[in-house]
Amino acid sequence: MPHDHGHGGHAHHHHGHIPEGAGDRNVALAIAVNLVLTVAQIVGGLFAGSVALIADAIHNLSDAVSLVIAFVARRIARRPADAQMSFGYGRAEIVAALVNYTVLIVISIWLGYEAVVRLLDPPVVAGGIVVVLAAVALVIDLATALLTWRLAKESTNIRAAFLHNLADAGASVAVIVGGALIWAFDWRLADPLITLLISGWILWHAMSEIGPVIRILMLAAPPEVEAAAVRRAIAAEEGVEDVHHLHLWQMDERRSSVEAHLVLEEGTDFAEAVRRVKARVAGEFGILHATFETETRASGCAGPECPVRGG
Repeated sequence: MPHDHGHGGHAHHHHGHIPEGAGDRNVALAIAVNLVLTVAQIVGGLFAGSVALIADAIHNLSDAVSLVIAFVARRIARRPADAQMSFGYGRAEIVAALVNYTVLIVISIWLGYEAVVRLLDPPVVAGGIVVVLAAVALVIDLATALLTWRLAKESTNIRAAFLHNLADAGASVAVIVGGALIWAFDWRLADPLITLLISGWILWHAMSEIGPVIRILMLAAPPEVEAAAVRRAIAAEEGVEDVHHLHLWQMDERRSSVEAHLVLEEGTDFAEAVRRVKARVAGEFGILHATFETETRASGCAGPECPVRGG
């Protein structure tokens, strides 16, 4: 029974793609900036005797850690395929994104809990010093977010770390606005109310972003490609009588793969038919990684996944 297990090239769709070296430099710089802020806040907290400041330093350290995870995954993802990882290491970024989004969801729930506790018993906050230090943290968080903003558009991995920093920037804004309102009007509910809003915003974003990441890890079909449409396109090709055992999945954010059994008419040039089907799948759906097994009605289908035939 003739088989064809040929593979096309790998699809990479980049719009305004950032060179990898420049992207790495940006992420490394963002990590360095966050680590400097963490050290400064811990030192400041120890001198001022402020537990809140040390807590914020730990928060910034979590930003740096999320960026380190993203950075390492980015480097691993570039490694070429080998005997251990025949599809390559591209999914390292997907795993890193899952870790970072999970952490974000936990942080947002914790922030929400803290906010509710403070709503029930508003604490006394030293407005002035808190506002100044939160403003410094906000500048750092926005600088970090800017460094990773363009990369975030093309990588779910960097997007998770970017959202982490944006969440921190939001928390800093809450502290600044809350501190200013406390300082001006002694309105203590401002801080927990704003914190609650921000925790809800982070949770909504993280939950909507984690879905596509889980889809890829669960071998789901690309969201923009319907299996039925791929089946119709293949079946419409000349010489193809039937299509079964069709599997579509995303290898990573940019590459999708398809495999199927093609039942070809007797007398059809198998190699030529497969070449045409591959060209069609690549042209219509942008899937360049394709594996097709060929058979005829007479030869029958081999393997446990074959359709059951009566008679």
